[in-house]
Amino acid sequence: MRALVLTAPGEAGVREVADPVPAPGEVVVDVERAGVCGTDVELFTGELSYVQTGITTYPIRPGHEWCGTVSALGPGVDAAWLGRRVTGDTMIGCGRCHRCRTSRHHVCAARDEVGIRGAIPGALAERLAVPARTLHPLPPPLDPAAGALVEPGGNALRCADATAVAPGERLLVLGTGTIGLLTALFARVRGAEVHLLGRDEPQLNLARDLGFAGVWTRPDLPGLPWDAVVDATNDPTSPALALQLVEPGRRIVYIGLSGVPSPVDTREAVLKDVTAVGILGASAGLAGAIAAYADGSVDPRPLVGATIGLDEVAAALAGHRPAAAGQGPKLLVDPHR
Repeated sequence: MRALVLTAPGEAGVREVADPVPAPGEVVVDVERAGVCGTDVELFTGELSYVQTGITTYPIRPGHEWCGTVSALGPGVDAAWLGRRVTGDTMIGCGRCHRCRTSRHHVCAARDEVGIRGAIPGALAERLAVPARTLHPLPPPLDPAAGALVEPGGNALRCADATAVAPGERLLVLGTGTIGLLTALFARVRGAEVHLLGRDEPQLNLARDLGFAGVWTRPDLPGLPWDAVVDATNDPTSPALALQLVEPGRRIVYIGLSGVPSPVDTREAVLKDVTAVGILGASAGLAGAIAAYADGSVDPRPLVGATIGLDEVAAALAGHRPAAAGQGPKLLVDPHR
């Protein structure tokens, strides 16, 4: 089959690789769509912390946002999975340690992260083998674009929940990329007054098109009391800005990761009595994202700027956006194109 392979920082191409064979407890999925994520870009550039610390090494087969159809079953897998449209958890714990046994498999020290770290190649390929225990079935209303956006949606739902904002309270989301926009959509469903701070004009316009009136750049951000702030950027100055802006006694949610350390003055956090929450992984949010997409309360599809083929992914990772792409920040991949 064909798969995208990263061979060194800045080097990527489509290669013929062996077809996956499902081990006991695994399934093979024919990938219908896969997303290109900021994490994939950092794997490509070598800036991801896992690469810099040696947790992840080249060659790498990336891709952790995906949907597809189960086409083969390994020994011990329920036959009911065959032919089902599914997506799956990126974070795959060992299943034996204390963290896994207490519903924290996403921070298992021995975890695999599909297409990011460990032994499971990613979904920027024609087919993918994953443990059946990680699968989530997709209901018929979800088209391929929505299915591939379940993983970022699960992260965003966790962000929205972690803010603990009540209906009518004011949330500021830093960043108008995929996670920022999805967080805003989930928070709006919960009744929050949502504002977004960004700097990329097409994505600012998309936020307005999605119905958000409070869309700002830093110079024109109003001095309102922010009951919670979500940092969904890769800007190393944003964590400190979030702490500066949030109301005393309220919450900051950190999901963005910068390529260098982000300094935060913990004295300010103490003196403002702020709660800071870090979000790693979509695991606990996947089912909720699927449900919200299926009932129409959140529609992620306007965030898709273009759907490309595998042969175009290396250029996309290098920062080349398709000429015909729309405003949406997300690029999806049809690996069979």
